[in-house]
Amino acid sequence: MVMEHHCSVVLLVASLLLARPSSPYAWNAGTDTDHRALTQFRSLITEDTYGALASWDSVGSGGNMSAATPASYCRWHGVTCGARGRRRGRVTALVLRGQDLTGSMIAPSPLADLAFLRRLDLSQNSLSGGVPTPLPVSLEYLNLSRNALRGPVPPELGSLRRLRVLSLEVNNLTGTVPAVLGNLTSLAILSLTNNYLSGVIPSTLGNLRALTGLYLNYNMLRGSIPSTVFNLSSLQHLVVQTNHLTGTLPPNAGSRLPSLRLLSVDANQLHGAIPASLCNASKLEVLQMLKNSFSGVIPDCLGANLKNLWAFVLDFNQLEANVDADWRFMDSLTNCSNIKFIGLAGNKLRGVLPDSIANLSTTMESLSLWNNTVSGKIPQGIGNLVNLRRIWMGTNNLSGTIPDSLGNLRMLSVLYLYDNKLSGQIPPAMGNLTVLNDLSLFDNMLTGPIPSSLGNCSLAALDLHHNRLTGPIPKELVLVSTLTQADFHDNMLSGLLPSEVGHLINLQVLDLSGNRLTGEIPASLGKCQILQYCVIKGNIFQGKIPDSIGQLRGLLGLDLSRNNLSGPIPDFLGTMRVLEQLDLSYNNFVGEVPEHGIFLNGSAFSVEGNIHLCGGIPQLKLPPCSINGSTSSGKRSHKLLRIIISIASTILGIAFLLSLFVLYHRKRKLRKEEHALPLISDQHVRVSYGNLVNATNCFSSENLIGIGSFGSVYKGTMMSQGREVIVAVKVLNLQQRGASQSFIAECETLRCARHRNLVKILTVCCSLDSGGLDFKAIVFNFLPNGNLDQWLHHHVSEHGTYRYTGLDLAQRIDIAIDVASALEYLHHFKPIPIVHCDLKPSNILLDNDMVAHVGDFGLADLCMKTRVASQIYQVAGLQEGEQLDMLLQYGLGNEVSIYGDIYSFGVLLLEIFTGKRPTDDNFVQDLNLHRYVQVALQEEQVANVVDQQLLSIKDQEHEGRTSSSSSTMEMTVACVTSVLQVGILCSKELPADRLPISDVLRELHSIKDRYN
Repeated sequence: MVMEHHCSVVLLVASLLLARPSSPYAWNAGTDTDHRALTQFRSLITEDTYGALASWDSVGSGGNMSAATPASYCRWHGVTCGARGRRRGRVTALVLRGQDLTGSMIAPSPLADLAFLRRLDLSQNSLSGGVPTPLPVSLEYLNLSRNALRGPVPPELGSLRRLRVLSLEVNNLTGTVPAVLGNLTSLAILSLTNNYLSGVIPSTLGNLRALTGLYLNYNMLRGSIPSTVFNLSSLQHLVVQTNHLTGTLPPNAGSRLPSLRLLSVDANQLHGAIPASLCNASKLEVLQMLKNSFSGVIPDCLGANLKNLWAFVLDFNQLEANVDADWRFMDSLTNCSNIKFIGLAGNKLRGVLPDSIANLSTTMESLSLWNNTVSGKIPQGIGNLVNLRRIWMGTNNLSGTIPDSLGNLRMLSVLYLYDNKLSGQIPPAMGNLTVLNDLSLFDNMLTGPIPSSLGNCSLAALDLHHNRLTGPIPKELVLVSTLTQADFHDNMLSGLLPSEVGHLINLQVLDLSGNRLTGEIPASLGKCQILQYCVIKGNIFQGKIPDSIGQLRGLLGLDLSRNNLSGPIPDFLGTMRVLEQLDLSYNNFVGEVPEHGIFLNGSAFSVEGNIHLCGGIPQLKLPPCSINGSTSSGKRSHKLLRIIISIASTILGIAFLLSLFVLYHRKRKLRKEEHALPLISDQHVRVSYGNLVNATNCFSSENLIGIGSFGSVYKGTMMSQGREVIVAVKVLNLQQRGASQSFIAECETLRCARHRNLVKILTVCCSLDSGGLDFKAIVFNFLPNGNLDQWLHHHVSEHGTYRYTGLDLAQRIDIAIDVASALEYLHHFKPIPIVHCDLKPSNILLDNDMVAHVGDFGLADLCMKTRVASQIYQVAGLQEGEQLDMLLQYGLGNEVSIYGDIYSFGVLLLEIFTGKRPTDDNFVQDLNLHRYVQVALQEEQVANVVDQQLLSIKDQEHEGRTSSSSSTMEMTVACVTSVLQVGILCSKELPADRLPISDVLRELHSIKDRYN
């Protein structure tokens, strides 16, 4: 018994000896190595835009590597160290994502010496060179995407057997996909998207049994997709679109992919039949195979088995349907209750369009069948698909009438039925489509009048050409100010062109040719200031060309031929500098043809068929305008008089402009808007009101995501480079006092400022709405996780579900650091600091990765001079005393300076970690949030004021062990205590007592590293 006890003691002692360094210098040797590797890596960074490596340059990097301890480099930004055992003090993660670092990656890489490195994320920077090699074999996560890495994918990566994520997307990598990547049997994600890789997809990737996502799209890969890839039972996403892949999909493509959710093989050169085995991939949600050469009949089991399918995109292949039986796949798609997108355009589909289209799920948003030879009628039941937004059925053989039921599709924004054999009238019920943006019905056999109800639609493009429409152009239609393109040519329209045409302030193209329109050209046409092409040939217009046409400074083409226009050719046509094509032929113009501007280029204009014209350039071969000397002398005198008058007018004009210039500069100091708007247009191309109407479904309440002091924010969908992009549209309420100043302040700030933690402005809109009133809006990137206020205070949605489930400790610290980083950038902005002036949770937005972005700069002020609180009230539209307590809490009660933002940030920190608003009803008399927290800190009662959600979070695994509930709570309270102390220091009453934001950021990073 004694012997057994003695042996146990010996074994225990031996294990303890083995568990610690063999010498007092072993630990230092390891940390010295890590310190040296990091400092060598730092030396490769040539530019640090956001100061992400400031802590690297100031802590523990003085060259004394022997003095390195966990308190030095383990506190550097982006560096995480182990806390226990052999990993204690050793670098386990290096994460510097999206810091705009510039530098080069070299081989051999200093990172290879980080023996315990598990996570390396240097994505979204400006690093160049090749992928660093060698790398530590302990690496589990490698993300170097969105840099400028060149050269091949190193085969040495195949030795990283622990690697679970390998992302090298959006770089300049060349060469082939190394076959040795098949050795990474722990790999779950492999992304080589958007590079210049060539060669074939190695069949060895079929060895990656843990793989859930394979992303090889946007490269130059050739050959077929290896059949081994279709044996990966864990695979959820297979994305190989936009390559040069050939061959067929194996017959058993879907038999061994029970987890597959996304299959994207579009934009390749694949051919053959669509394998019926895909019906066995029962979890499939997205089937995307467009722009290939797939042929044969579409399997009718797809919809029957794939109940989760929501995107079925097979456009531009060679798929066939000739008889009713070939259309059974459409019947089966009615089983897909989540289906949203069906794309079958550009195939060889024939036969009658099945009525089963009307039985598709009401979740349908897009139906694309254009460029086939489908016949039959459009089913009346299509009106049941009430969420349809886009219908593309052009270039087919559809006949019959346009069903009235289309008027039920209140969400419809695009309707293309052009190039068919449709007859009858345009249903007046289409006027119910108030968000309809694009209507194209050309090349049909439609008759009757254009319904005036179309004036209810938010049309941007209307194309009705080459039909048999009769009657006048409705006045209601030319009152649609969002219209940018209107094409009525080759119909039988009659009557006058309504004088209200001047309301089309966004009109760029107008084609009225080949009709029977009469009367004079309305002078109001000159109000269409951005009109580029005006074609009204082949009508019965009479009278003179109105002088207002000369106001169309952007006009590129004007065709007035084959009418009954008369009078002289206006001289102003020769002064329109951008005019490229002018056709005045076959009218009744008289007099001299001008000899300047476009009239000097015989190939750019035509006056043929006007028998009473004279003069002009010799190329026209017209008779001279006079044949005797007296007339010629009189003509010269007349020209001299015109020159004298012109010179005098020019002098007077210059004097007038100079006076305006002086007056403008006198008013400039008083009216900021006069100079701010041009600055906006320098940076951002403005979108039209019609674009935003279409993007937001006519600013529908369903798309409303927030209401602020100066306007409302809507979620919208816009096209960018051929792709749909989700945006947030902030529409200013210009009736609210201060809204215009808010618009200018926000645009001016975001025009200059660029930081990963600021919201990104995409474009702006300064226009008129459908009622002719001023309209201003700003378009931002849409951040899907809402704002911080919702996560802190509104966990339950309006439907009773828990959308916002609360934030854990790490997330709150990260958000605090993100906001502090944004403030540091703003407060050190050159040449003048920027003060936000309205920092609060509702103005902090969260993206997909829960990264915080500071927004709403409507009260931002460039600190050229200080302003007192009364000016803040004026800009904000508040009366003195109104909401004064709230303004004081957010630091707006004193002069506008960076110290006000620091005060606001301090209050924000207290709110984030206590879960209490600064305007809480419990804070009365002398008690406020600052005092509430300060007392708790003094009495060591932080556990009583901390947000109780933080204390109820489940224990999490840390370094392979599970901490006890009590130790987790103690660590949480200690961490929150440190953060609250920072918040108290920031929200001191006297500005001079508040911490500078740089010190705040450094302290928050230290807290994060300490309790990570």
